Amino acid sequence: MAQSRLMRFVAYLKPHRKDVILGLVALLVVNAVGVSIPLIIGYIVDELTVTFSFGRLVRYVLLVFVLASIMWFIRMASRILIFGVGRQVEFDLKQRIFEHLLTLEPAYFARNTIGDLINRATSDVDNIRRLLGFAVLSIANTFFAYILIVPAMANLDGRVTLFSLAVYPVMFSVVAVFGNRLRRQQLDVQEEISHISDLIQEDMGGISLVKIYAQEENERLAFAQRNSSLLDANLALAKTRNILFPLLGGFASLSLVIALAIGSQSIRNGQMTAGDFVAIFLFIQQLVFPTALLGFTITAYQRGEVSLDRVEAIFAAKPEIRDTSSAMALPNPIGRLEAHDLTFTFPGSDRPALDRVNFVIEPGQTVAVVGPIGSGKSTLAMALPRLLEIETGELFIDGLDVTQVELSDLRGAIAFVPQNSFLFSTTVKNNVRYGDPTAEQREVEYAAKEAQLHGEILNFPNQYKTLVGERGITLSGGQRQRSALSRAILVDAPILVLDDALSSVDNQTATQILDNLSSETQRKTVIFVSHQMSAAASCDRILVMDKGRIAQSGTHTELVTQPGLYQDLWNQHKLKEVLA
Repeated sequence: MAQSRLMRFVAYLKPHRKDVILGLVALLVVNAVGVSIPLIIGYIVDELTVTFSFGRLVRYVLLVFVLASIMWFIRMASRILIFGVGRQVEFDLKQRIFEHLLTLEPAYFARNTIGDLINRATSDVDNIRRLLGFAVLSIANTFFAYILIVPAMANLDGRVTLFSLAVYPVMFSVVAVFGNRLRRQQLDVQEEISHISDLIQEDMGGISLVKIYAQEENERLAFAQRNSSLLDANLALAKTRNILFPLLGGFASLSLVIALAIGSQSIRNGQMTAGDFVAIFLFIQQLVFPTALLGFTITAYQRGEVSLDRVEAIFAAKPEIRDTSSAMALPNPIGRLEAHDLTFTFPGSDRPALDRVNFVIEPGQTVAVVGPIGSGKSTLAMALPRLLEIETGELFIDGLDVTQVELSDLRGAIAFVPQNSFLFSTTVKNNVRYGDPTAEQREVEYAAKEAQLHGEILNFPNQYKTLVGERGITLSGGQRQRSALSRAILVDAPILVLDDALSSVDNQTATQILDNLSSETQRKTVIFVSHQMSAAASCDRILVMDKGRIAQSGTHTELVTQPGLYQDLWNQHKLKEVLA
């Protein structure tokens, strides 16, 4: 697992390897120059102890100042290069995540909450950026410091070096002991953040429902509970960090104390010069910072590891519905649909939602699909554009198996309007022309007229430039549905599937909309899934579904005289009209 993560880190850095290499080389140069400064200072101490010269001292000070300035400039360059790589990886990851999410089917988003996915695409990607910026910089700097400074110290006095650095293996052992705990606690924090994101998104999206049912207090308590869980997770992580980091700093300070004790004795015994002792002391101080920083580096690394797994889990999800290697184009579709024993069962269910469904719908026909709740109407509607994964040889468009047709062509030929019509937080015009962003005003108005919406739009404050608010909150349910229908009409696909997409529209308006669609010179094939019996009665043909099967098929005139499910549904409809 650790090797797998390392390979993924390397894969992230690979496109930016030039900047990484330049940054690491710059760090190596910085540490090499850094080694020379304590040696020069040690030499100055020994030389000026024998013969003091103010002019010589000034020259040495200027030399150290020049070297320190060179170190500063090169260190800044290394930080810009390596931190820049982290930002580039962050950009690449966010782009990849978004593009990958676009390839996944709606079922994936039903299994994974939007708040958690947003948290992975933002907070977790930010943690990876810190890992590939700050952590890489810190680890490389520590590595170069040790491989350059320790030999230089040993060359001056091996005994002082050995004893003063003896505490460092203990320090690294402590780091290893705390590592797994930090990883687990960081994962807990990330998951609690996701839970809070989910709750905020749900409550803000359903704020009207919260108000209607006066559930503000319950939602406040729910948030307080989630927030408390996040606080507990953060406090547990902070406790571990606040134990570890001072412990590492204490070990680093202990090495200085050991160096003072043994070094002063060596000077007294004449085993080393005062200048060598000063150089060693300065070397130890140079090691203190990267060693003490190791604690923060570990935190960044643990966060990055946890976040890497969470981000990679998104990439591991492969689209279940995708083009086959032999997928065919669908040139000039005319809108003929055919099903042969079409069967589909939702995962985890033991009863088919569609059970050997057979039908033929000719181009230009308007066909209603009616039936009780749970009869399979919406499942059939979603199967047509392959929003569900169906078996080969069961559903055909213009004589071609839909599973063998390129998805882009198939969905370009079928305009699908769901019951829950989603609108973007932009103008009415931009929502209508979402499927064709270059459509002109007259085309937008034509689509709105076909959907019986144009007159209402003209009464809006800014007409077609009116902002609809998030998810179309400023529009009524019927206006949202007809806006979504206008969007589908504008793309001018040969097949139009309305999955109960006029449920918030009165029967008279729904009937008028269907009449508009069926009276065009180039008639669309319209599949009208609905509970609105009056509108369904005006269609060319009606499919009556029950328990996943087509129980009856025919025109309204034929079906209403036959004893069966359709006659029952029609009688219930007439009774409701009388009672109303």
